[in-house]
Parts: sequence; structure tokens; C-alpha cells
Amino acid sequence: MKQRAALWIVLLCLPFLFTQAYAQKQTTEILWDEWGVPHIFAPNEEEFFYAFGWAQAHLHGDLILQLYGESRARAAEYWGADYLDQDIRLRQLELPQLGERIYDNISTTWQQRMDLFAAGITDYATANLEYIADDMEIVLPVTAQDILAHGYRVLNYEFIARSGISYAERVMDDQPTNGSNGWAIAPNRTENGNAILLSNSHQPWYGFGRWTEFHMVLPDTNFYGAALVGQPVGGIGFNDYLGWTHTVNTHDGWDLYELTLLDDNTYVLDGEAQQFKTREEQILVKDSDPVTVTVRRSAHGLVVGDVNNNTAYALRLVCDELCNSWVQWWDMGQARSFDEFETVMSRLDIPIFTTIYADRNGNIMHLFNERIPIRSKGDWEFWNNAQILAVGDPAIIDGSDSLYIWNSFHTYEELPNITNPEIGWVQNANEPPWTGTSPSLNPADYPAYFAPPPFTFPRPVQSLRLLLEMPPQVTFDDIADMKFSTYVELTDWVLDDLISAALESGDPVARQAAAILQEWDRYANADSEGAVLFTLWAVTYLNEAGDAALAIPWDYQNPVAGARGLSDPEAAVQGLRDAATQLSVLGLTRGIGVNAPYGDVFRLRVTGSDVDIPASGSYDVMGTFAILTFVPDDDGLFYPVHGDTFIAIVEFSDPVRAEVLLTHGNATQDHLPYQGDQLEMYANEELRPALRTRDAIQPHLVETTTLQVPVTD
Repeated sequence: MKQRAALWIVLLCLPFLFTQAYAQKQTTEILWDEWGVPHIFAPNEEEFFYAFGWAQAHLHGDLILQLYGESRARAAEYWGADYLDQDIRLRQLELPQLGERIYDNISTTWQQRMDLFAAGITDYATANLEYIADDMEIVLPVTAQDILAHGYRVLNYEFIARSGISYAERVMDDQPTNGSNGWAIAPNRTENGNAILLSNSHQPWYGFGRWTEFHMVLPDTNFYGAALVGQPVGGIGFNDYLGWTHTVNTHDGWDLYELTLLDDNTYVLDGEAQQFKTREEQILVKDSDPVTVTVRRSAHGLVVGDVNNNTAYALRLVCDELCNSWVQWWDMGQARSFDEFETVMSRLDIPIFTTIYADRNGNIMHLFNERIPIRSKGDWEFWNNAQILAVGDPAIIDGSDSLYIWNSFHTYEELPNITNPEIGWVQNANEPPWTGTSPSLNPADYPAYFAPPPFTFPRPVQSLRLLLEMPPQVTFDDIADMKFSTYVELTDWVLDDLISAALESGDPVARQAAAILQEWDRYANADSEGAVLFTLWAVTYLNEAGDAALAIPWDYQNPVAGARGLSDPEAAVQGLRDAATQLSVLGLTRGIGVNAPYGDVFRLRVTGSDVDIPASGSYDVMGTFAILTFVPDDDGLFYPVHGDTFIAIVEFSDPVRAEVLLTHGNATQDHLPYQGDQLEMYANEELRPALRTRDAIQPHLVETTTLQVPVTD
């Protein structure tokens, strides 16, 4: 009888035992499509993180190792004295120690996930050393602490406080400002009755800000999006239920304090002498002597830059190692409803970025997402422009008074938030939160230091105009057409005045230039004649003169009208003459006329690719919705280094319809064919389907990678 009972127990357990055995034998697969997108099918979260590290190393191995080596503040040791200043800065900011402290304070689950992401990078690189640059191998093996330090550096020192750190170090910050466009359209404004999300990030085409497009399929999650290179989670994206994008907002998440010194180790606070917390570190330098750096911390934060002239600068950040941003991004991607998403967002562990949201149930949202300090006094100008000490831009705060040292933050409920507006759309193009929909928010309803008073520039005006002028019900294709708009919004502001002033000037060069501008179609299309001339004028004269060049400022009550006219027509004409002369010089060397088609001068090129085709789209100052920031190439022509990167249009139908593009391509490793492989699609204003099932991937499948993931209990 006992034997029969035991047999029944075994038979009853067989299905369970078979299931367990099958689960243990499940493998993680990466399906690579023809655009280099890794579609990661994993049985659990841990195996995904290993596979995602492995995939990123395959796509960006050298770049990731360089970025992690820099975040160790050992780049001078690895690659020479050219990196010494950067190492000194990152040691003064305690970046390597931050990586250690963050790791020690996260959950064991997230420690394991970071360890596995690091292991995936290391295992790929060590197994494929022929594809890794010799001088990058020194960074191996990668650790979880490297990942956390790198993530902290990008979020806090690049996105949030870059200008303050640059000022403290007395160096020019001439990098393009990161930006983006984001729209969410409600079902009452779409032909199919589904919400539509437009994600249109403007990021660097090189370095830390470059996106990696990826797709993750877990047993209960199908997520598609993009992660900044070297980051373990997606920063923007969507699943079957909802999606979001980010735009860089007018965020005040840092302050720079000027400290009065009594000596190198003593400063004044509230009339009393205070000692810095100090220690010294030695930086090794390849082929040179070591350098000793002193790390100082005041009551305000870490000291940045040199101590001199009896002063020092201390930096205070809203996320001083306290924000688990990557965990929040991960949980946003796991949410299935608006309520779940809001609960995650309310943590405010992502301390910056306006968030534009849409979901399957038709909800849309514009959230001015920030971790905002509760400040003792003052408005936006007080904390951000020439205030208190009036010593420059950015604002420098008086470090001798503890009144200005903030320690607490506003809650999620206190932030500017637009949810499901009657007009049926929300938008942001990096302007303050007040014009996120129509009618606008009232800044008087919020503390005066939350964001700047209403202001805008040409691109947000075009964003508003496109939405206000769109049909009552729009289609997916309508949104795609509007996204690629190359209409130069700035022409509505100044072109007529510029032409009139140039024609009246009597200057033959200016008059010829005006005649060209009269015939221009006012677009920055590859075949637009006159766009080159106006662009050179705008990025030189208008950028240098700023708002003072405009006669009638932008009106918050009539936002789509823009600013109007030229305050100094004579100076503007001289700027036009200079631009025409510059273009004439280019014509002598390249055979390009003053009325050259735009694409003859502005080219779509990317390092590692032979693609060289005419560009459409232009600088932010021009106000095109399609944004590219160009720099001169060796041949005198211009190529993009920043601007449109990951583009996604998502309709929350069932199933979800999504089309995407990653302008510069999804790899930086020279042996891969993906650098620049999507530039022609971008030039043709085309998107490609986001492949989210095995059946959809199969016709585009290039290779399958099967991984045995070293997951331990």
C-alpha cells in the first residue's frame, strides 16, 4: 500500500518536475535584426541583464570600456596625460567612491542585476578580444561599481550640472545642449481612436549620450526602447500597455556656492570658521609622474575646481548619491496602467526630464518631472542668473550663509502636471512647463523658483503651431509627416525684416544675399536654395546677439506668434554680409555658390561609415522640428554631431503599432555594418517597423546568439 501511494506521489509530481526541468534548460537568446537591434528573449530578469551587457559590448565595446575607465578616474593611468584634468575633476567629485557607496546601499536583487550586466560585458569582451581595441583591454574586467559610477556621472555631471562644473573649472562649455521633442495625442484627436506617442530625442551622436536601441521579451513583459550607451536599463520606450519619452527640462537641480577661505582648509559659514573634510588621492599618469589631488567637502557639497584667490566653489546636487534612477526606469517599463506608472514616477528618483506619457486606455500626460529643492527665498532669477554675488553665469550662491543650503524637496503632487487636457494633446520641446498644452498653465500657481518665467524659442513655437493647426483627427502617418518638418520657424520671426534691411542698405553683397533669400522656400531641405545662407547668418549673428537682436519679444499670451523683427537692422545686415562672404570663400575652395542647395554644404555623415548624402534639418536656432547640430568637417563641409537620434511613433492599438529610427545607427564597433546604415532612411523621412514578435523579426533576422547565463541562487 505504501509503495502504491509513493508511486501516485511520483506520478502526480511528474508535471511539476518536468516543468522545473524545462525551466532550468531554458536559454536566453539574442535575435539580431538587419539594423543591429538586439531582441533579447530571456526567461527572467537576471538573464536579461547579462544578455543586455553582452549585447551592448558587442555593439559598443570600445566606447563602453573607455567610458567606464573614465568613470574610475583612472583614464590618465590608462591612456595618458590628456585625461589628467578630467581625472582630477572626477576625483574631486568622488565619482569612484560614489560607485562603491551606491552599490553597497542598493538591494541584493539589484546588486545581482548590476553584477550580471557587468559580467555580460566582460564575458563578451574577453571572448572576442580581436574586436576590442588593445588599449581598451586594460579596463577589463568591468564591475557593477563601474556601471553605477558611469550612470551617476552621466545623469548628474552631464545632464544636470555640466555648466556649473565647467564654470567652477573656468573652462568654456561649448557642447550642444541636449534636448528633445515629445508629443502625446489623446484618442479624441486620432482617426483610429487610439492614443499616439511621439518620442524624438536630441542627443549626441558620439560618446556618453549615444542611444542603444533594444528589445526585451520576458515572460510577462514586452518592452521596446533605447538606453544610453553603457546603461543597464531603457531610458525611453514602451510596452504593450503604455509608453513614455523624456525631454530635457528647465531644471534647477544644482547650485554652485562661492566659499570665502581663511586658508586652503578653512572656510567661513555663518560668521564662523569651518574646516573642510579633506583627504588626498594619488593619480597615476601613463609615462609621467603621479599627481596628488586634494578632495574637499564643505557643508554645501564637494569642492569643484581649484582653490585660489581666497575662494573656492562647492557643488550641491539634488541627487547626492540618493537616487536609484535606473530602478525607477526599470519599473516604469514594467507598469501596465496609468496608476502604476504614476506610483513609480512619484518616487522622483529620476531627478530631471519632462516626461510625456500615453497609454492603451487613452490617458496622456505632461509631467514637469524634477526633484526640486524647497528653497528658503528667491525666484528663478535669484537662483539661476546674476543674483546675490552677481559674478557671472551661471548664478553663484553666497556660501557664507547657511540660509541658502537646502535639504528637502517638493513632492510629486506639487509638480506642474497636465493630465488628459480637453484639447487632446500635450507637448514639450525643452521650453518651461507652462505651454505644455492649450490653454497654458499659470506660472503664478507654483513657487517662483520652480521654472523660468514663460519663454520660448523657434522650435517649441513650431511644435505648438503644428499641434494647434493639425486636423481634428490625425493619423499615424500625419504624426510622422509633422515630425520630419524642416520648415524654418525663425523665418516667420525675422526674414522679412532682414530682406528689407539688406535691400535698403545699398551694399551689393547684402543685396545679392537678400535676393537669394527672397527666392528661398523657407525650408531646410536638401534641395533648398538660400537655406545655407540664412543658416550661416543665424548660427553666427543671431546666436551671438541672442534675444537682444529681436525687436518684439515672444508673447506668452500668443505663443504661436513667436518673436518679431530685428532690433538692430544694420547689425543684422552686416551679419548677413559676413555670412555671404564666408560662403563665397567656401565657394572658392569647393566650387559651391552662395545660393548652393542646402544639402551640398550640410551632409549626413558618421564616423565609421562611407555614407555621405545631402542632409535636411537644421540647428535649434532655426526652429526646424527636425534638428541636427553640425560642425565643420576636414573638407570645409558640415556633418552632424548632435540632434535627432532615437525616433519612435507608437499607437496604442491592440496590438501596438510602432515605427522607429536610430539616425546614426546602432553600433560604434568598426567591424559591424550598422554605423550610418539608417542615414538614408532619415534623409528620405522614413521610419521602420519596431519588430516585437519572433514572427515579425524572422524576415529581418541576421544572426541568433544563444547564451548560457551564469545565474546563481
